[in-house]
Amino acid sequence: MSTIAEPKGKELEERAKPPQKTEFDHLSEARQRLVAAALPHVVFDGWSEATFAVALADSGVDPALGHLACPRGALDLALANHRQGDRAMLRRIDSGGLAGLRYSKKVAALVRFRLEVAGDREVVRRGVTYFAMPAHAAEGTAAIWQTADEIWKALGDTSDDLNWYSKRAILSAVYTSTLLFWLGDQSENHQQTWEFLDRRIANVMQFEKFKSGLKGNALFKGFMKGPGRIFDKVHAPTGVGRPDLPGYVAPKD
Repeated sequence: MSTIAEPKGKELEERAKPPQKTEFDHLSEARQRLVAAALPHVVFDGWSEATFAVALADSGVDPALGHLACPRGALDLALANHRQGDRAMLRRIDSGGLAGLRYSKKVAALVRFRLEVAGDREVVRRGVTYFAMPAHAAEGTAAIWQTADEIWKALGDTSDDLNWYSKRAILSAVYTSTLLFWLGDQSENHQQTWEFLDRRIANVMQFEKFKSGLKGNALFKGFMKGPGRIFDKVHAPTGVGRPDLPGYVAPKD
């Protein structure tokens, strides 16, 4: 009977070594350090090139590596901060708390999670102002779209047709309006924000119910067999798209 040789010597040493970091790992870590160093300054200077310069100095990140990690300076820094919020939301999901909730309540819970991990409201307000600028509006829209996409994927959405776009467009609008309400909410524990969010989600569910009802409508069936057939050609994007268009898949840090 053959036996499996036990690893020893150099083989054991190789197995004990931690996996080597890739270029992606180094860039990701640099962005995280830059964001952490930038946040105290964003409140005063916004997401600006001045903030980026101070973050480079305070973080200890090599300037060459910092510019590789954020080639567009403050813009990439702000986007990295937003993606960190998305990942924090997903970790919150992984910790539980959604079991037993109705689907609409799960959607509302995820939007709430995202706002609760957003951090300092003044930093978020500065981000809203920054992405409202015409030069950065497309990137801001893509970032919100990506957040909506993360939420739907976390809920198990598998749509790959026109519904893929409509779900993300609607949830992007819900998230944006709730975010703006949250920024001005002075109620205890942001209770008014969560009530506002529940109303917006209820509106979305009514729309989904309306769409479901259309499927049994004779006129709608006739439309889908005629001019509406063009929608059969609409599919969710795959791979990395253009950052100025909905459906862009942002790089992960």
